[in-house]
Formats: sequence, C-alpha cells, structure tokens
Amino acid sequence: MREGQNPAKFVTEVAKPSRITVAVLTYIPFLSGYFAQSLDVLKACLESIWTNTRLPFDLMVFDNGSGPEAVGYLNDLLDEGKLQYLILSKKNLGKGGAWNVIFEAVPGEILAYTDSDAYFHPGWLEASVEILETFPNVGMVTSRPFRTRPELFSNTIAWAEKMPGAVMERGQFIPWQTFREFDMSLGQDEEAIRSRYDSTEDVRIRWKGAIAHVGASHWQFVALKSVIRQFTPFDMDRPMGQVRELDHQVNEAGLLRLMTSEPFSMNMSNTLQSIPESDIARSTYLHSQARDRKILEVPFIKWFLLLIYNRIFRWYYSKKEIK
Repeated sequence: MREGQNPAKFVTEVAKPSRITVAVLTYIPFLSGYFAQSLDVLKACLESIWTNTRLPFDLMVFDNGSGPEAVGYLNDLLDEGKLQYLILSKKNLGKGGAWNVIFEAVPGEILAYTDSDAYFHPGWLEASVEILETFPNVGMVTSRPFRTRPELFSNTIAWAEKMPGAVMERGQFIPWQTFREFDMSLGQDEEAIRSRYDSTEDVRIRWKGAIAHVGASHWQFVALKSVIRQFTPFDMDRPMGQVRELDHQVNEAGLLRLMTSEPFSMNMSNTLQSIPESDIARSTYLHSQARDRKILEVPFIKWFLLLIYNRIFRWYYSKKEIK
C-alpha cells in the first residue's frame, strides 16, 4: 500500500528545453598515445561552446565508452550544472550507433552536432542558424568553409542552377591560410594541400541576402531535428570509415548542404596546436608541459629515468644484438 502522496504531484511547472541543443560526441578510452591530449581537447571544445555561443542552448554530451578520466570529468560537469544532458554508453557504439541515439534524444528543435575535437569561434551558432533559416530545404550547415567532394553536394548545385533568385558563383573565395590550416589539421602534406588548392575551386550561393558556401560535413553541422532524424537508423559495421554515409544520404534526399562563408569552427584533431594561443585550455596544457619538462631536467630524476629506460631497452633488445 502506498504511504502518502508523491510530492511531484504538487509541482505546477516543469523545465522546458531550449530551442537549440548542442550535442557533443566524445570517445576517450585512455590518456596515452594517440589519446594523450584528448581530454584537454574535449575541455577546449566545451569551453569554446560555453564562451563563444550567444544564442540560448542546452548542452548534451554523448560519451561513447570512454575511460574513467573522461567519464569522471563529464559527471563533474553535470553535477556543476554545466551540462544539461549527459548520456554514458558502457561500450563504443561507433559513430553511427551514437548518431542513432543522439538524433532521437535531442529535445531541441534545432540540433547543433559536433565531434569533441572541434573548436568554435564567436558567432558560430548565429551564422549557422541564419543560413539554416534563410535557405529552403536545408539538410545541414557546417560552421566553416572548406572544399568537400562535389558528388556530395550535387543536388545543392542543381537547386541553385534552377532556382530563380539564387546567385551561384565559382572561384577562389577561401583564403589560402584558411584553407591550409584546416587541411593541415587533418595531417595532410602541405605540398599536396597547395596542389589541391590551386586545382580546385569554391562554390557559393547568394540567397535573400545570405551567403553560403556549398558543401557540409558530418564532423560538425547544424540541422533541424525533424530533418536529420529521417536518416536514422544508421547501420554501420565499423566505428569509423563509413561516416560519409550521412553526407551521401542528405545529398541523395535533395537537401541543401551548406557552410558559413567565414571560418567559425576549427578541427583540433588530437592536439591543442590548432587553437588560439590565448585559449585557456591550451595555455594551461602548455604550462603543464613546460612544468613537466623542468622536472624531467632535474639531474637526479633525469639520471634515474634514463637508467630505467636503458635497462628496459636492454631487456627487450639485448638478445637480438647477440645473434
């Protein structure tokens, strides 16, 4: 038998979600090797969202099976009220599996999705939402211009060519340094980057006073939830490598794939080297690195660590040297 009345019955109002949900997907299994700086990168991503987003939004993080350090950090943020929603997966569902959850779970009318290695500059969300709400039938808007595969925005070109009032222009609109910094963040060779810059072009569209570059990308985009949800569920058999399926499906559906004309976001990859020197997270990390370097140069510590290193090296390779 129930005792007393549920106090929730006397609550006269409930919280309503913001119109925009910023959703961040992260995966940090451990803090060494490739992932050594990944937690600092996640912190820089979130800090840039909190600092450089002026429109009202709720922040959601989907953790795709990270280790205890990242999960502990995210739980602390939730306790502090810096996150409105936190979804923790015990295992890595892959990006497609994570999208299946995120696209269905976001409460806002507009989804601003990002991988956790993106860094945002002031005005990023406003510029993206303006394009989303000015152009018709938009599938996704990425918050920086860069050159993507033409076959993934063919229907955006087709729309601009036949739509009265749409003005399409082709040329070298992205400055070389803006183009270079993004491709360098992907680990590409500078000579190859220069060759691609010189041999390709940008396409942009003017529509009702707004300017957007043609193209978009799955790593970061703003979209209407009602539009992006039509592409779930994703059935990907690998955690990575098939993520362009979303780009392909949006184009095949005849939806516009667009980008802002200014670089409001940046791909950090797995280090903090691509973000501004003044950024708090990067400054803190570099200060920590400098402090650690000073400690390592203390004569006794240096001698002891090198002795251990030398012993380990001999254990692994001395037999090979004898042969």
